[in-house]
Amino acid sequence: MKYKNLFTPIKIGSVELKNRFALAPMGPLGLSDENGGFNQRGIDYYTERAKGGTGLIITGVTFSDCKVEVASMPNCPNSTYNSVHFVRTSKEMTERVHAYGSKIFLMMSAGFGRVTIPTNLGEFPPVAPSKIPHRWLDKMCRPLTKEEIKSIIKSFGDGAYNAKRGGFDGIEVHAVHEGYLLDQFAISMFNQRTDEYGGSLENRLRFAKEVVEEIKSRCGEDFPVALRFSLKSMIKDWRDGALPGEEFEEKGRDIEEGLEAAKLLVQYGYDALDTDVGTYDAWWWNHPPMYQKKGLYRPYCKMVKEVVDVPVLCAGRMDNPEMASESVDQGECDIISLGRPLLADPDYVNKLRRSRGAEIRPCISCQEGCMGRIQEYSMINCAVNPQAARERIMAYEPILAPKKVMIIGGGVAGCEAARVLALRGHKPELFEKGNRLGGNLIPGGAPDFKEDDIALANWYQNQMDLLRIPVHMNTEVTKEDALSGGYDTVIVATGSKPKGFSLGDDERVYTAVDVLLKEKDCGESTAVIGGGLVGCELALWLAQQGKKVTLIEALDKLLAVNGPLCHANRDMLEKLVPYKGVEVLTSAKVEGFKDGKLSVTVDGKVMKLSCDSVILAVGYKEEDSLYRQLEFEVPEIYLLGDAKKVSNIMYAIWDAFEVANHI
Repeated sequence: MKYKNLFTPIKIGSVELKNRFALAPMGPLGLSDENGGFNQRGIDYYTERAKGGTGLIITGVTFSDCKVEVASMPNCPNSTYNSVHFVRTSKEMTERVHAYGSKIFLMMSAGFGRVTIPTNLGEFPPVAPSKIPHRWLDKMCRPLTKEEIKSIIKSFGDGAYNAKRGGFDGIEVHAVHEGYLLDQFAISMFNQRTDEYGGSLENRLRFAKEVVEEIKSRCGEDFPVALRFSLKSMIKDWRDGALPGEEFEEKGRDIEEGLEAAKLLVQYGYDALDTDVGTYDAWWWNHPPMYQKKGLYRPYCKMVKEVVDVPVLCAGRMDNPEMASESVDQGECDIISLGRPLLADPDYVNKLRRSRGAEIRPCISCQEGCMGRIQEYSMINCAVNPQAARERIMAYEPILAPKKVMIIGGGVAGCEAARVLALRGHKPELFEKGNRLGGNLIPGGAPDFKEDDIALANWYQNQMDLLRIPVHMNTEVTKEDALSGGYDTVIVATGSKPKGFSLGDDERVYTAVDVLLKEKDCGESTAVIGGGLVGCELALWLAQQGKKVTLIEALDKLLAVNGPLCHANRDMLEKLVPYKGVEVLTSAKVEGFKDGKLSVTVDGKVMKLSCDSVILAVGYKEEDSLYRQLEFEVPEIYLLGDAKKVSNIMYAIWDAFEVANHI
């Protein structure tokens, strides 16, 4: 076995794990019922990751407090809201998880405090250790009373006791991490109290100390309690976080205090530290987009591991098994936490153990289906895995008779449709006019920070090979081809074309795709027109190559339209673009390009920008002409992907799965 050190057992307290992999805690929105228990989706979701070989399942955040931060139900599971029901649904889940030799910890939270998601706040004012600004809303938080603190601590004991009755093997406390309520008490910037819960580091950690003491007193000293822990806050100021490599004065917890806190927390009784860095003021650290490097927490975990004698868990884009194995081998951490990678592929661990790593479906760190949908719709999903958190209702449908299906277009929609059809027993045949599968993944994956887009394209190619799906490359399908092939069903997934317009000197005006695929050389200086996702990522990539880049957007801000759904991705990209030296012009209108000069009107004034080229990143237009020729000629025909409506990778995959699973 290549990665044998990842498959050796390890203990957290008294509980032995069969391997070094944990499901990192992710918000369980959509996985709870109206009585605070786990619904069938939640039970299936966690069981599927245990079935996939993961040694430790850590649930997403759950609550025990029902008084201080009251949330409408169903929201997240709550271990005291209806204790009998919680124990019953938990027992059903933990028994199934244990059948696969996995262990399961319940993540319990003291609350959100100043980082409460606005849509979940309801009518109640936000709380915090002190009167400080809310992270998202223009309002001040109400300081918690000591009676409320004691009430939350007691609820931890009640909830942990119910969790133990429900079959959980331990608790992970959420958290002296990311700026949640316990972390707000621990950070002096947020905690301005003068009582025993404020002032010295020991006082600021008193809340977390009394939580673990309460759990141990109710459940026994041998009942493990881990802690989600952020070593460093990365705060420049209120609502202002630092970027990778940026020099700044830490306003939150610095490394020196973080290491002292780690030692104290273990002294207080915590049996493991699930370690990262960041806060919601710099939340692209705790929820790293593709613009963060892989394994970004490794050096911080190593620092923590050197000062504590309990297991250290490391998450943060650790899906590369070489990196994970090296991290354990070099003593940086003891356990590898996989969050989004196990959304993308619940069988990650088993595939790796069976030396089938090429079959692992990659996470692309888009955060569209996970963080984005949690923020906007209070549900957790996955962009590249439509079955995530919907395992039962999105199970593969059986078929009565196989159909011969023609799929025109080898982008993600066409490939996903072919994959699902083949798994169900149909006979798909895929036609692609280019020389590579993947569609817009190929230009989109050109920047080095988008490497996982290329990995996803390669995964689809591998799936076509494994499932023995006939693939015809360099083949442009005509109406006659579709009608004469004897197909029962036709799927048209012909993608989209970049939009463009004339600026005058069009010899040096290129599309973003031209430059991303290196079919055109933009020179040493260029102007990118369009400040959406494609334009911003292109500008960032070119700036990283040392190009002089001006980014021009007609609206009053970047990423105003069709930007990333996940705010962590959007916020980081919006800050990175100017930080990397890109000149940004918003509310700008491009007039023309002639003799190496681009005319731009900003606030009524005309500017002349010298540049070697102009790159258009102004969107895409559906390519549906073949579908229009066939729609009344073929009895069963479907239009998918960008050919139906220009959107994102998630909806191309989801729509393809839905259609292909019901043919």
